[in-house]
Amino acid sequence: MILSDPEWQAVALSLKVSCVAVLCSLPFGIIVAWVLARCRFPGKTLVDSLVHLPLVLPPVVVGYLLLLTLGRRGVIGSWIYDWFGFTFAFSWRGAALAAAVMAFPLMVRAIRLALEAVDTRLEQAARTLGAGRWRVFFTITLPLTLPGIIAGTVLAFARSLGEFGATITFVSNIPGETRTIPSAMFTLIETPGAEGTAARLCGVAIALALLSLVASELLARWGRKRWGIA
Repeated sequence: MILSDPEWQAVALSLKVSCVAVLCSLPFGIIVAWVLARCRFPGKTLVDSLVHLPLVLPPVVVGYLLLLTLGRRGVIGSWIYDWFGFTFAFSWRGAALAAAVMAFPLMVRAIRLALEAVDTRLEQAARTLGAGRWRVFFTITLPLTLPGIIAGTVLAFARSLGEFGATITFVSNIPGETRTIPSAMFTLIETPGAEGTAARLCGVAIALALLSLVASELLARWGRKRWGIA
């Protein structure tokens, strides 16, 4: 069960990509979830559908769209490269972006459900007592939504660990740069005699997913206990 250096490299890169994807998308996930849960505006159904579109689109399509828009010659990617000198395509940053896009709907959905479960009368009572909008959000809404935020974060992390289709389309399968656990397993499965190595990585992926779920449950319990949520 001892992993080789390339295997450890794939595991470390997967963890790095997943952490960056979750941390960078979490603020946007909270904002989008709040807008969908609390605001009414024309086109809300369309916005909701666009947010959840990666769930139903083939991952390869998502990766191809990312390549068209954020590749080095893409609509936005060429501008980023000219001004800042870097590109998302064929780099670990692009892998993190692809993972974030694919996991974003799961994060938003979990946080939105938690927001919709918050009793708005508590917020209204705080407002009548003189608390400002931001203070109400950070002292009442956000703490009460914490279990949902934790669940959405862990779901997004686990989804990012398993992302393959959009990643390999957008950033390819470059050893040490974009070869995550799924990409490494894909390569090993196609390599004669490498079934044992692929099985080891499969075991690592299962272990990481289980640890994520256990951590999610423990953190959710802590959050409910900390803020007195039933």
